[in-house]
Amino acid sequence: MTDGTVKPGFERVAEAFKKNFDANGEVGASVCLTVGGETVVDLWGGVADPKAGTPWKQDTVSIVFSCTKGATALCAHMLASRGQLDLDAPVVELWPEFGQHGKQGVTTRMMLDHSAGVPALRAKIEGTAVYDWNYMTKRLADEEPFWQPGIRNGYHGLTFGWTVGEMVRRASGKSLGAFFQDEIAKPLGLDFWIGTPEAVEPRIAPVIPFVYKPEQAVTPFLRDLATDKTSIASLFFFNSGAVLGGGLNTRAGHAAEIGAANGITNARGLAGMYAPLANGGGKLVDGKTLARMGEVSMATHDDATLRIPTRFALGFMKSMDNRKRSLGAKLFGEDCDSVILGSTAFGHVGAGGSLGFADPAAGLSFGYTMNRMGPGLLMNGRGQPLVDAAYLSLGYKNKDGGVWAR
Repeated sequence: MTDGTVKPGFERVAEAFKKNFDANGEVGASVCLTVGGETVVDLWGGVADPKAGTPWKQDTVSIVFSCTKGATALCAHMLASRGQLDLDAPVVELWPEFGQHGKQGVTTRMMLDHSAGVPALRAKIEGTAVYDWNYMTKRLADEEPFWQPGIRNGYHGLTFGWTVGEMVRRASGKSLGAFFQDEIAKPLGLDFWIGTPEAVEPRIAPVIPFVYKPEQAVTPFLRDLATDKTSIASLFFFNSGAVLGGGLNTRAGHAAEIGAANGITNARGLAGMYAPLANGGGKLVDGKTLARMGEVSMATHDDATLRIPTRFALGFMKSMDNRKRSLGAKLFGEDCDSVILGSTAFGHVGAGGSLGFADPAAGLSFGYTMNRMGPGLLMNGRGQPLVDAAYLSLGYKNKDGGVWAR
């Protein structure tokens, strides 16, 4: 059922991974950890495509949804580290068209921490228009903000990919996907794409969605979806063109560059991307940039989109403990709607429960990917136990204070 390697001392991660298949409904998945730059866990297993009976192999990859945001954010920080992008300068210096309807003061920092005020688009996105970069960036430039930029945050679930991604494109002269390949994925030897080549298609495990029952639609987020078509949550989720209803399981969905949602990789790719960031920045970013990447930039008790408490660094999620603050945790188990990491860790969750992060204090990088999505807005009962096992293996004692502590 599972295959791969585990260094002595990290057996509990392998045990948690196996338990996911034995007791928690895992279908196909991978998990990878590096410590001090050394790979200590690299496991995969299960079934990649249940319809075809294809096993999940060492080189199987899958869509990691919002884990892609971490890759997009890293591109922006690399350009900032090189002096090619000023995160605190008005966006209009590089993207003049964006400064409409009161958005002229928006900075890349605001785009990165979800306070830019454009978490969704109001007018309908038709079908595959969501795959058209120029169309989506024009729509965002034309959009009126939902709040005065910078005064609060609401998760920019899809729009992040084009707001931050367009700044990467304008600062670097390359498309987001090309910059990520040339500057990060290829130098680090990662199977990781934003805009995936057709040659990779046979290796991609299709996503298996989680389907909520009508009686479960009682959390603030799901209630917004069900009852208020004008809510930010509803516009973000339903006004997403071909992305809704399995569009990201198509060749066109894989080929597009959607820097918030359609990155394709596996746990090795996520852990490999974060490994330099867990160990001083490597050749990716300098020390001051790395320090800035891990600091909380925006936090709230009620995210305007997700309707749960959230904490964000610049483009990355920080530890979020909503075990006692989320109705989703009561409905689906305490690991839902939370992602509990070390205090210095930063990374990103993907819809359904995938995760990649770096923890510089521990020298740890982590990746987990799967094809069967779980409930909740952040982690769930399959991914968080893997994170917990990783920290316990490193001698951390508990997460009672909302972060893993020694």
